[in-house]
Amino acid sequence: MQAHHYLGDLPKIGETLWYVAILRQQWVALLSFSAAALKCAVRDQWIGWDHRRQYDRLKLVANNSRFLILPQWHLPNLGSRVLALCEQRIQRDWLERFGHPLVLMETFVDPQRYQGTVYKAANWLCLGQTKGFRRTRQGYSNLAQSPKMVFVRALQSNAQSLLSRPLLGAPYCPGDVKMLLTADQMRSLPEFFTDIPDPRRAAGKRHRLSTVLAIAAGATLCGMRGYKAISDWAKSLGPKARERFGCRKKQGQYLVPSEYIIRDILIRVDPDHLDRSFQRWNEAYAGADESLAIDGKTMCNATDEQGRKTHIMSAIGHETKTCHTQKKSASCR
Repeated sequence: MQAHHYLGDLPKIGETLWYVAILRQQWVALLSFSAAALKCAVRDQWIGWDHRRQYDRLKLVANNSRFLILPQWHLPNLGSRVLALCEQRIQRDWLERFGHPLVLMETFVDPQRYQGTVYKAANWLCLGQTKGFRRTRQGYSNLAQSPKMVFVRALQSNAQSLLSRPLLGAPYCPGDVKMLLTADQMRSLPEFFTDIPDPRRAAGKRHRLSTVLAIAAGATLCGMRGYKAISDWAKSLGPKARERFGCRKKQGQYLVPSEYIIRDILIRVDPDHLDRSFQRWNEAYAGADESLAIDGKTMCNATDEQGRKTHIMSAIGHETKTCHTQKKSASCR
């Protein structure tokens, strides 16, 4: 792949499978299927999902990130035949390897080099072109460069309706409910915590309370559980996201709070103040919910001196999957 593909080799991107096509005991083609693109406007419009469902269901989409027919094996119909063979087995392989099925395959073709003839012959659907922005370490490139043709291949007839439906059941449900924060939500989150009293001493404060609470809330909304996971999520934020959360800037870089600071603040802050702040958040961003689901859980290792366990009852919006309120109870043994 490194020697013959114009983009070179590709490292493992999330859940990845590699395939080798063999003819007469010789390697004739190489393919890799990786994690789907985080954002692709024409694909997302074709599916019809919103950004919250998209973030949680990208695992059901695989990207054909590389496809190489070796130079000496350019035979008639070889490319479409190889794609058809991959289509026949990738669902089973993906389920065995990663524990969940696939619903859709996607790929991007550079029209300056190819016309996607192999994918068209294999009955892939061309949805249009990307906007041409390239993913970078800082987010996305400022200028549009080379737009790519977007092809998709549904692995089952109801792929669009399945991926866009409000709720998914087994085996398609990827796990815990997660969401993706928009830029406006990142900027607004700290504002909801500005009225909360700071339990820390005045000396030695390096991060604003509203910033720490906003990052912790954002990480939790995106599926993180525990102080370590919240801290790792904060460290993974890019410069633009850190700026939106109002992180402190030092020597040209935005700094995020450490795991110790996050844990210390979450332990000491008044939970009633937090609950009121989250209720204001819900009023601002959860207006699209038409129905609610009631969910109850028993907290681990949360037993008081009388041996009673703490229980949490939550009201979750079906459409936005937002937690509108939580109530604690410690009346059961």
